[in-house]
Amino acid sequence: MTQTQLDESVEYLKKKGFESPEIGIVLGTGLGQLVDGIENPIEAHYNHIPHFPLATVEFHSGKLIYGTIAGKKVAVMQGRFHLYEGYDFVDITYPIRVMHQLGIQKLFVSNAAGAINLDFKKGEIMLIEDHINLQGGSPLAFKNVSAFGDRFVDMSEPYDLDMRKKIEGIAQKEGISIRKGVYASVVGPQLETKAEYRMLKMVGADAVGMSTVPEVIVANHLRLPIVAVSVLTDECDPDNLQPVNVQEIIAIAGKAEPKMIQLFTELIKQL
Repeated sequence: MTQTQLDESVEYLKKKGFESPEIGIVLGTGLGQLVDGIENPIEAHYNHIPHFPLATVEFHSGKLIYGTIAGKKVAVMQGRFHLYEGYDFVDITYPIRVMHQLGIQKLFVSNAAGAINLDFKKGEIMLIEDHINLQGGSPLAFKNVSAFGDRFVDMSEPYDLDMRKKIEGIAQKEGISIRKGVYASVVGPQLETKAEYRMLKMVGADAVGMSTVPEVIVANHLRLPIVAVSVLTDECDPDNLQPVNVQEIIAIAGKAEPKMIQLFTELIKQL
């Protein structure tokens, strides 16, 4: 990644009409419906944006969409990139750097995750308070990282406290039940074994997924405030583990998604 590549990506998007978005939003697996609420949308397919990776997962659309939600300009990633697709950490997080250069001042992130905490149930939403990086690397571990920001990034509070409090207030007002917890990010794409679920519980994870942490690390590198939520799509009980049905996971994400959209939309209004 070079500054020239970022400039070329940004220039392409500006020519398409992506003008000073205020909020960047990353939509996770099965969570693409938020884009239906974007007013005056402008779409840029990833395969047309210079230097962008291509989404290879069938339920990730692969578009960057610009427009307005609740009167605020947004840039929305409909489809994200994962380590398990064969990308490296710099590829995965490249769109975050592009959105930052376009002008975003806040980042919203969503994902589908499995509930490790057995008090949490599928279909619920978890507000991420902290995370555990089990992906075996960092999006900041490259030679010229200092050209883009501090090499050593503080991660004592990676998720913005003010936006978290606002989300909790919105959930209470709207009657949406939300959980709070720690998200563990693993490589995938295989699901976890019983022993791995037990280990994740022991290290303090409340939910597990295969994304989000690289984007959050880079957002902290760019000093972008972040709020992130997991839609819990399955319950990871090692003593009663059923084979995972990916289509069922997508269906549960789809059912829970309106609550996530409501939380994000109301938060946008308050910013």
